[in-house]
Amino acid sequence: MPRIDKRKSYHLREVRIIKDFMPNAAGSCLIEFGRTRVLCTATVQNSAPSYVPEGTGWLTAEYAMLPGSTTTRKQRERNKYDGRSIEIGRLIGRSLRSIMDFTAIPDLTITIDCDVIQADGGTRTASISGGFVALSLAVKKLLESGRIERSPIKCYLAAVSAGICGGTPLLDLCYVEDSSAEADMNYVGTEDGDISEIQVSGEKRSITGKEFTDLLLLCRQGVDRIIDIQKKVLEDE
Repeated sequence: MPRIDKRKSYHLREVRIIKDFMPNAAGSCLIEFGRTRVLCTATVQNSAPSYVPEGTGWLTAEYAMLPGSTTTRKQRERNKYDGRSIEIGRLIGRSLRSIMDFTAIPDLTITIDCDVIQADGGTRTASISGGFVALSLAVKKLLESGRIERSPIKCYLAAVSAGICGGTPLLDLCYVEDSSAEADMNYVGTEDGDISEIQVSGEKRSITGKEFTDLLLLCRQGVDRIIDIQKKVLEDE
């Protein structure tokens, strides 16, 4: 199936990460996947929820789409939270917690906020990939200030989407592709090749075992490339 931007089926959109985008945040970045743009920030609080074990910390995440991020105005979430936003925030939090050692941040809570500035498909996976960068920058500041003694981050983490469009598996769908996809996958993986989460939805039909494997391979390749970009951004000091 020809893609509207002439990419190969296994190609990512252009990925750009601008770190330290919000100076007041402990860690932040603007992440772009093509026309999708997400602002990710990390904030550190000097307390942990009562339900976590004593001497450990916690990480939570929130996600929202700004009013101008879509072609029609997205309503602000005042007093009434969007179920989709809540579900995506939980996905971001679960994903990032999967690579954390919370004994390294005793009695601290790190909050990752992901705000979509412009949406063109893949906002949740871009949020996870950018959220990891914001988290890493916040942890770096905690180490430099002496507030923690070792990093809680066990390995790099990134996420990407893929889908079946016109019977063809495609990596990193834009909105037009995603809205017409027969099925799609959101994949969260580590630099070691481990999987933190996979979401597969048959939007218009079920998928075959081979199609599942094809999507899995595409996503794994995409995550590896995104992690390479994250490393260049975070190690470029």
